[in-house]
Amino acid sequence: MLELVEMLAIGFAIGMTGALVPGPMLFVTIDTSLKKGWRAGPEIFIGHAIIEFLVCVLIIYGITAVSDSTVMAISILGGFTLVVFGILTMKNAKDAANSMHEHDKATSRPVIAGIVTSASNPYFWLWWLAAGSALILQGLEIGIIAAVMFMAGHWLADLGYFTVVSTSFSKGKKLMSPIIYERVLLSCGLFLVLFGSWFVLGT
Repeated sequence: MLELVEMLAIGFAIGMTGALVPGPMLFVTIDTSLKKGWRAGPEIFIGHAIIEFLVCVLIIYGITAVSDSTVMAISILGGFTLVVFGILTMKNAKDAANSMHEHDKATSRPVIAGIVTSASNPYFWLWWLAAGSALILQGLEIGIIAAVMFMAGHWLADLGYFTVVSTSFSKGKKLMSPIIYERVLLSCGLFLVLFGSWFVLGT
C-alpha cells in the first residue's frame, strides 16, 4: 500500500515539475482560455492525456528504443507543426481581440489543441522515451496498479495546474483591453514559433 502511495506522489511531483515549465501546452492553454473560458484547461488536458495514454501502451509493449534518425524526424516534424500553430495564433490575434467578449466556439477545439501541442512537442517524446518509460517500467515491477497510480498522480498534477491557468486567464480577460489581449495572443504565438524553430534549426 505504501508503495502505491509513493508512486502516486512521485507521479504528482514529476507532473508538476513538467507542467510548471513554460511550453507549448501552457501557451495554447492561455490562448484558448481567453477564447473559450476556464473549461479550456481541462479539455486541453484531455487531449494531452490521450497522447500520454498511447505512449504508456507503447512502453508497456516494449516500444521505447528509437534510432537517431527517428529522433531527428520527431524534432523536425514537431518543430514545424509548432511553428505553423504559432503563426496561425499570431495571424488570428487581431480578429480575436476585436471580438474578445465573444467565445469563439467554432474555432476553439481545446481537446485537439491538447493532442497537437503534445504530439508535436519533441521534448514530450524524448522525455517519455527516456525518463518516462523508466518510471512506468519501475511501477510495473511492483504491479500494474503501481504504474496506474503513477499516471494518476501525473495526470492529477496536469489537470490541476492547467485548470488553474485557464480559470485565471478567463477571469483576467475581463480586465484586459483589446490591445493587451492582442499582445498576449501575439506573445503566445511568438513563443510557439520560436520554440518550434529552435527544434527545426537545432537538428
